[in-house]
Amino acid sequence: MPDSSSVRLALAALALLSSASAAAAQAAPPVQFEGRVDALTGGDWAIHAGIGASAPLGTYVRFGAVGGIGGGASGLSGRTDLLARFTLDPFRASRWAPYATGGVSAVYGEDSRTSLLLLLGIEGPARGGLAPAIEFGFGGGFRVGVALRQAFPRRR
Repeated sequence: MPDSSSVRLALAALALLSSASAAAAQAAPPVQFEGRVDALTGGDWAIHAGIGASAPLGTYVRFGAVGGIGGGASGLSGRTDLLARFTLDPFRASRWAPYATGGVSAVYGEDSRTSLLLLLGIEGPARGGLAPAIEFGFGGGFRVGVALRQAFPRRR
């Protein structure tokens, strides 16, 4: 039978782990949803309306996926993006915050293709639980996007 000091030590360690887990769960914002419109240029230009979701990978990075559908030069097309977004202001210290996004984009349609995704963006101030963002970069051609993201108090 274990002595009382080792039982007390085990209970204290369990309490510490439990409180640390609760603090970490409160610190990290939950899944963030967004709606967006993207214009993709190139030979097969398209305009896609899409929805996405992202989850925190740490303080500065969110990992997510976006799906979009729309029309363009080749008729109806769709796309899926898997991405990681790195923000320079994760705690909303400024009204506007720059970010960079990298990932992979797959476009489906008459001419399906996969490409690397590299975007720069800026996210605006939160109002009514939503934050606007605009971004541009490359992912199967030049791309410009406008997003409306779910906003969290004191976190991006």
